[in-house]
Amino acid sequence: MKLLRTIRLDASDTFVFDVPAEAGDWAVSGAFVFWDKDAANLEGKARAAFRSGFLGVKSLGWSTLAQVVEATVAERAALVDTLADQLIQHFGAPTIEAAKAAAEEEVAFAESLCTIPQDSVIAVHRRRDAKPFVHFVAEKAQSPRAPSPSLRLKAMMNQANKSI
Repeated sequence: MKLLRTIRLDASDTFVFDVPAEAGDWAVSGAFVFWDKDAANLEGKARAAFRSGFLGVKSLGWSTLAQVVEATVAERAALVDTLADQLIQHFGAPTIEAAKAAAEEEVAFAESLCTIPQDSVIAVHRRRDAKPFVHFVAEKAQSPRAPSPSLRLKAMMNQANKSI
């Protein structure tokens, strides 16, 4: 199976985001961080995180880029557990069961972005429309190991169905 890890090609994330992700951190979209925010009112580094950040699960920092990497079943399970713990500790999840369900959904969404070749580097662009959807557009960039043409993946998450 394939999942996402944050990648830092230069120091720009340390200037763009309040909290940059650690390089190599497992990553999810992190859109849930903004579920109760009005995107039109986001400014500065919070706006940058909303528009173009992947959330590093352990660091709870943001990364502009993520790399598609191979993951084991055990690594995926540990990722879900770590994210569930973060949802309890930092985002007010009411129970471990609710946190695990939300974490599983986030990890599954991240996994769905990994249909492109391993080692591809992707970026995300989120925008909030008048509709109750957040659009995720992940663009495949040239992999550090294997250059390849651009590929656009689109997925939609209905915010009304998100519990966190």
